[in-house]
Amino acid sequence: MRAALDLFAEQGYDATTVNEIAERAGGLTKMTFFRHFPDKREVLFAGQEVHARLLADGITAAPSAATPLEMVGAALDALAATFTNDRREFSARLLPVIAGSSELQERAVFKHVGLVRAATDALHQRGVPEPTASLAAELGLRAFDRAFDQWADPASQQTLIELARHALDELRAAAATLG
Repeated sequence: MRAALDLFAEQGYDATTVNEIAERAGGLTKMTFFRHFPDKREVLFAGQEVHARLLADGITAAPSAATPLEMVGAALDALAATFTNDRREFSARLLPVIAGSSELQERAVFKHVGLVRAATDALHQRGVPEPTASLAAELGLRAFDRAFDQWADPASQQTLIELARHALDELRAAAATLG
């Protein structure tokens, strides 16, 4: 992943080949790369299944009296806790690479949709009906994305958990004004 990010940052996503990534990653072969990732984009989005599971588990573990947004907040806490400070520098470098490639932007949106789906499904399992489940999940993942962008800034001193909670509170307040 670091080899791919380095190359994407140096020469651009489109100009980087899988062979170059494999070679930079320690002399691996193209075949070895494809054993771990289905294509070049996925090297930057590995772990989506883990993130989806963390969200679902966080919703499942929320107190029985929790509101849908409180359940989503618990899920965001679980996910955000995995983003430790040692990942901040990688994340700071990742965001401009994604912003510079329409293919990676598309994949980022696809990841967002998949995580919203995982949270929505977990809310359904907790008995939350539509459209409440999908709206709460979407608000939560929008809050996470917003918080992630702030957290990835090397100057940021807050944890991703703190930023995600704050972003969710802001979006909750904004949604309340829509009525």
